[in-house]
Amino acid sequence: MPYFDVASAAPLHPVARQALQAALDEGWADPARLYREGRRARLLLDAAREAAAEAVGCRPDELVFTPSGTHAVHAGIEGALAGRRRVGTHLVVSAVEHSSVLHSAAAVESRGGAFTEVPVDRGGAVDPEVFERALRPDTALAALQSANHEVGTVQPVPEVAERCRAAGVPLLVDAAQSLPWGPAPEGWSLLAASAHKWGGPAGVGLLAVRKGVRFAPQGPGGERESGRSPGFENIPAIVAAAASLRAVRADAAAESERLRVLVDRIRRRVARLVPDVEVVGDPLRRLPHLVTFSCLYVDGEILLHELDRAGYSVSSGSSCTSSTLTPSHVLKAMGVLSEGNVRVSLPAGTTAEDVNGFLDVLPGVVAGVRARLGVSPAPAPAAAGPVDSLVVDALGMRCPQPVIELGNAIGGVAVGGTVTVLSDDEVARLDIPAWCAMRGQQYLGEAPGPGGVGVAYTVRRVV
Repeated sequence: MPYFDVASAAPLHPVARQALQAALDEGWADPARLYREGRRARLLLDAAREAAAEAVGCRPDELVFTPSGTHAVHAGIEGALAGRRRVGTHLVVSAVEHSSVLHSAAAVESRGGAFTEVPVDRGGAVDPEVFERALRPDTALAALQSANHEVGTVQPVPEVAERCRAAGVPLLVDAAQSLPWGPAPEGWSLLAASAHKWGGPAGVGLLAVRKGVRFAPQGPGGERESGRSPGFENIPAIVAAAASLRAVRADAAAESERLRVLVDRIRRRVARLVPDVEVVGDPLRRLPHLVTFSCLYVDGEILLHELDRAGYSVSSGSSCTSSTLTPSHVLKAMGVLSEGNVRVSLPAGTTAEDVNGFLDVLPGVVAGVRARLGVSPAPAPAAAGPVDSLVVDALGMRCPQPVIELGNAIGGVAVGGTVTVLSDDEVARLDIPAWCAMRGQQYLGEAPGPGGVGVAYTVRRVV
């Protein structure tokens, strides 16, 4: 059964499994003790730190191990802000950062600080000049991911880092998605990553802080990991994480080239095989193994279940698969279609046959989901002839039903006429404009619904 979701978690790498089993026998003792078992554990820990530091591109004494990538992000942001508290309490982040960064930013704001979200273009990338304009005299820290976890877009970290350096602001880079594929981008001041993204064990993160960056660890102190990550180190897991990182990086160039060809095949053929699909993310500046696309008139949860039944494990940023019924903050920031969203992230070793099999079943699965939702391929005009305007009541309907109702109604108005969709689903604010962009219709905007109930979205028929 092909597993296509390594952006969430990669299967345990064979090297990690071997290293973990060996370290369970040798690395169980306290590395702070001077007896032989402790010295043996310390040697394993030091060797793992050196290997991880080499992969990251830093000194071993700049890197500590944490209980997770999220913990690394939180510790990095809190420590850097505390170390530069005399400068201010302002944080700059991109609008498409991992939720761990955005949660930290919200915590800063709740304590009386402030943060600025830098917008992204439709491909998911920040503009370095716009990022620079967000920096203020009281900005203590900036954060920018190396590559996006949902759409694969690679961010212009070196260009942003140069502007941050000129402003005297340290830059934290979340490199969780890109670190398995190559060196960390130039210019970072702090870097965070997570072992389960490259086939290491879950529960191991990395936090690197460059020498010279003012940093004050927060929370109760400890003697371990330079006081930046208290608690007894999980040496077997750390050893396995470092060993697997070295292993995947050794094969990264060849595997990247091979998977990029397969992803290019998905990008091209999905758009041809499945009607009304938007492939999202930058087509060039992207991770080699990841592709994301959204399907009009499709319930994301049903789509993922049907693909799972067909033998393919994929994930989604669709609001239809979320208990909150709100679209992914990444897709929302990009202004792209969110419904029927599918993220495919290929593991090392994926074959052309695996990808071809996915492409063979996808069109039928999407068509089946649309049929279950009552989507007609080409909505016919109203029996009495087209009218100048229609109002569609989609109140109480959830993604993707409001857009389905719009698609079914647009044939009932004359060219130049309007369809107004009444909806109380937050996703409609994103998906109705995206539908217009995909179908060549004109989005006129939104207004409060009648009696203050819901929102009225108005579309003019152009074609």
